[in-house]
Amino acid sequence: MARRREDGLGVRVRLPGDWSDRTASGVGGLLDRLPAGHSADLLLDLGTVLPDRPDAAKEALRAVDALMPLTSWRTVAVVAGGFPDPPADFREGVPHEEPRPDWETWQELRHAERPYLPRLRYGDYGVHPATYAARTPPSGRGGPSWGIFRYTTARSYHLAKVPLGRQYDDANRHAARSLTDLADFRAPQASAGERWLHDRSRGATSTGNHSVWNRVGNVQHMTFTVNSLREQEC
Repeated sequence: MARRREDGLGVRVRLPGDWSDRTASGVGGLLDRLPAGHSADLLLDLGTVLPDRPDAAKEALRAVDALMPLTSWRTVAVVAGGFPDPPADFREGVPHEEPRPDWETWQELRHAERPYLPRLRYGDYGVHPATYAARTPPSGRGGPSWGIFRYTTARSYHLAKVPLGRQYDDANRHAARSLTDLADFRAPQASAGERWLHDRSRGATSTGNHSVWNRVGNVQHMTFTVNSLREQEC
């Protein structure tokens, strides 16, 4: 398919912990199977990066140091997921805040002394934990009786539990308000995500459902992240 579309072939290298040089040998074997002159794209996937992985940036640099010489990569992206799972005692009316170690990892990478740093591209998993990508979706219709409003600020991830159903309008509005009242909440004009949360906190739009909440969370997160990356390039 990559040949037919004249695209690069994506090579995803998982790095959930410490780097092993044996991985570079395996990647080299894969690249040897490509037709001569065919381009490849490197996706270094750090998986879940929470505060318990303070050396994630160091291990990522070890990995890229070993992988960069293997071929003339068309693009190189470092992907990490930092949005946490909800805590065990997660309950309505009590917002939960966690730091953004995945973003801090990216900042460490940006300030490392490597000649290839201008080529590195940022990637993440949006507002879901990285482990969600490997989970099998539930069969049939339905889902949990509650969901999560998620919000991203410069230093933190914020989660607010919401019950599912129009009959819980008050609790739903309260959860939205717990985010719009944050000192770091951006204006409703920042993105469609902020606009929806602002409207929901005022009762100006419906309560939504899992699909809406996921979309709203990802829109605000991606808009804010892209804008943050642009500011760093200025």
